[in-house]
Amino acid sequence: MINFFGKKKETAGSVSEAMLNPNNIPRHVAIIMDGNGRWAKRKGLPRSYGHRAGADTLKRIVVAADDLGIKVLTVLVFLFAGTLLILGLGPEPSPGFTNWTIGDAPFVGGFTAMLGIFMVAGFSFQGTEMIGIAAGESEDPEKNVPRAVHSIFWRILIFYLGAFTVIGFLIPYTDPNLLNTNIENISISPFTLVFERFGLAAAASIMNAVILTAVLSAGNSGLYVSTRMLYAMAETGQAPKCFLKLNKRGVPSYALFATVVFGLAAFLTSLIGEGKAYDWLVNISGMAGFITWIGIAICHFRFRRAYIAQGKDLKDLPYKATWFPFGPLLALIMCIIVTAGQNYSAFTGAEIDWYGASVAYIGIPVFLAVFFYHKLKHKTHLIPLKEVDLSRDK
Repeated sequence: MINFFGKKKETAGSVSEAMLNPNNIPRHVAIIMDGNGRWAKRKGLPRSYGHRAGADTLKRIVVAADDLGIKVLTVLVFLFAGTLLILGLGPEPSPGFTNWTIGDAPFVGGFTAMLGIFMVAGFSFQGTEMIGIAAGESEDPEKNVPRAVHSIFWRILIFYLGAFTVIGFLIPYTDPNLLNTNIENISISPFTLVFERFGLAAAASIMNAVILTAVLSAGNSGLYVSTRMLYAMAETGQAPKCFLKLNKRGVPSYALFATVVFGLAAFLTSLIGEGKAYDWLVNISGMAGFITWIGIAICHFRFRRAYIAQGKDLKDLPYKATWFPFGPLLALIMCIIVTAGQNYSAFTGAEIDWYGASVAYIGIPVFLAVFFYHKLKHKTHLIPLKEVDLSRDK
């Protein structure tokens, strides 16, 4: 265990009175929320009282962490509670692998249903590519960007896939609560159901807080990336020059304002026509994300080939992908399959479902229109590997 504290004052009776060592403050602290219910039980109080006390303590920890300069605070609640339930250490007996074999599980609807849901699933994962955009303003990018890449991999593996695995073990797809779930009722989401099975009475409130935090985080990152992209496009003449205007703090205010207005307008579409316009926007953005990943895979493949073609040593790269060329080629093939097959069933019926196909594939014609407009206007062409600009700004 790391000691964050130096010598304590002689009168110190609590951690708050301890003399902190400013040179030994961690950047990331993880907290396991466990024992609140048992604490309340030992005091003869309801379990819910213990959970409320734990939540109050967590609030104080968050405030203290901010005061101490701790950058990341992770609360490991869901995975911990879910693992205990899977092992049969919770209020209910372990379900074992029952929910993986019930009915049509684990692949309900077969390959067609799995392929159709990849676009929504991919939309949830999109944003990892923001690292490349943030690198331009990060401190010591050669050191911090590779670290962030490794960190994102493990976070997705643990928090995303870990959470899905817990839900798969504990909640069957035939659960009647799941059939009634909607975005307005968080009390019957699979995450809430897992918490409730663990005996957490405040499960719905916890999930509301988690979702609010996630939405604010996604909105914040979206604002940052979109604003920076508009600014960069204005620098290269691909967007109006007004987006180059900076305020006193160096923030491109016009680009930020345009991003906020567009984001607000997109959100308001969820209130129009029973949300159908919003569904179209989600599909456009989801498709755009996969097209972006296709572009990243192609760029990575050509970059490495150009780097070698120009006689450079791969050892000089600050970050080198291990699985090249298998990694980018696999990513390219998978993204193309998901993009092309997300609603191929619209073309396999007795009649073509043109509306369904339009909603699913609307992002492709939008991308092609913008791509060919830019190509024809600027007369761009594929650059030979030996002529690719690999220079670096010092």
